[in-house]
Amino acid sequence: MTDFSTEYFTMNEEQAIEYAKEKLDFFKQDAELTCKEIGDGNLNYVFHIVDGKYGDSIILKQAGPVARISDEFKLSPDRNRIESDILKIQYEYVPDHTPKTYQYDPVMNCFAMEDLSDYEIMRSALIKHEIFPDFADHITTFMAKTLLLTSDVVMDHKKKKDLVKSFINPELCEISEDLVYTEPFYNCERNEVFPATRPFVEKEIWADDVLRLETAKLKFEFMTNAQSLIHGDLHTGSVFIKQGATKVIDPEFAFYGPAGYDIGNVVANLIFAYANGQATIKEEAKRNEFTSYILQSIEDVIDLFKQKFGKLWNETDMELVATYDGFYEYYLNNILKDTAAVAGLELSRRIIGLAKVADITSIEDESDRQQAEENCLTVAKYFILERGQYKTGADFVSLVKKVFQ
Repeated sequence: MTDFSTEYFTMNEEQAIEYAKEKLDFFKQDAELTCKEIGDGNLNYVFHIVDGKYGDSIILKQAGPVARISDEFKLSPDRNRIESDILKIQYEYVPDHTPKTYQYDPVMNCFAMEDLSDYEIMRSALIKHEIFPDFADHITTFMAKTLLLTSDVVMDHKKKKDLVKSFINPELCEISEDLVYTEPFYNCERNEVFPATRPFVEKEIWADDVLRLETAKLKFEFMTNAQSLIHGDLHTGSVFIKQGATKVIDPEFAFYGPAGYDIGNVVANLIFAYANGQATIKEEAKRNEFTSYILQSIEDVIDLFKQKFGKLWNETDMELVATYDGFYEYYLNNILKDTAAVAGLELSRRIIGLAKVADITSIEDESDRQQAEENCLTVAKYFILERGQYKTGADFVSLVKKVFQ
C-alpha cells in the first residue's frame, strides 16, 4: 500500500491508479481503472485515468520538482496549487471555456480535473490546417472576463492585493523573465537557433541596441505591473478545442501581470500557424482558405476583445476614478500596446530561444523554414519597436500581410 499522505514523490501510472482509488471521490468502488501518462508539455506529469467498466474518466495532473524541458529549471511543486486555484477562479468567470477541477492535494502536489479527451490541442489541429470559426469569439470572452474582473478597476483593492499575494509565482515568472524577455536578445548559450536563420538573428536581433533597450523596458513592466490575474502562457498549446467548443488549460504560469501578455501570446501563436500554412500548404486554394482564416482570427481577437472588454467595463461596478472621462481609452490603449509588444517577444523567443513551437519546427524544407522564421522575427521587431501603433485588428493583420507577402 503506497503512502500518499506523508511525503511527496513523482507518481508512475500504477501509483496514479492507486491514488485515484484511495484519494479521489470520483470513481465507483468496483471501477476497473487503467492509466496512461500523456503529458507532452514542459513542466508536468498528466495521467489519463479511465474506468473501463462504467466509462468514467478523469485527468490527474502532478507537478514534478524540475521542468521536463530541462533539469536546469528547479521548480516549486506549489505551482499546481496555483494552477488549481486559478482554474477555480476562471471557471467562476467563464465556465464554458474552463475545465472543471475536483480537488487539490498539497502533499502530492496534484489535482484532478475534467477529462477533455474529446478535444484536441489547438496547435496540433492548426498544424493539420483545421479551421475553428468560433475560436476568436470564445477566447476573447475568456480574456475579457478574466482580465477585467480580476483587476483593480473592478475588484475591492484589498481583496485584489490578497490575490496578488496568493499568486506570487517566482519560479515560473523567472522562466518567463529569462526565456521571453532576456535570452532571445543576446547570444545566450541556451538559445537554439536554426543554422540558416542565425545570420539574420545576429544582425537584426542581437546587434540591434535599440531593440534590446525596448525589451529591457518591457521586462521591467512585466515584473512590476500587477494589472490582472493573467494566464501567463496562453498559446495554442494551452487550448483544447473542437468544433463549437474551446477550453483554456495549463495556467501554471499565472500571476498578477500585464493584461496584454495573454492577448499578445494568442496573437503571436496565430501568426505561427499562419507561417506554417504559408510554408507547407502547396495547393493554392487550400492555402488561401487557411491563411485567410488565420488572418481573420487575428483581426477578430483584437476587435472582439476590445468590444467585449468595453461592454463589460460599462456594465460593471468599478473604482470611482476609473469612470473619469478618458480613463477607459487610456487603460485600453495600454493593454493594446502591451499586446503588440508581447506578440513580438513571443515570436522572437519561440524562434531564437529554448522552447520551440511545432508550427515552425515541422516545416521540413530548410529554405521555407528560414523564410518563415525571418518573417516572424521581422514582424516581431515592428511589434516591439512600434508597439503604440497597433490599435485595431486591421493594424495587426496589415503588418503580417506586408511582411509575409
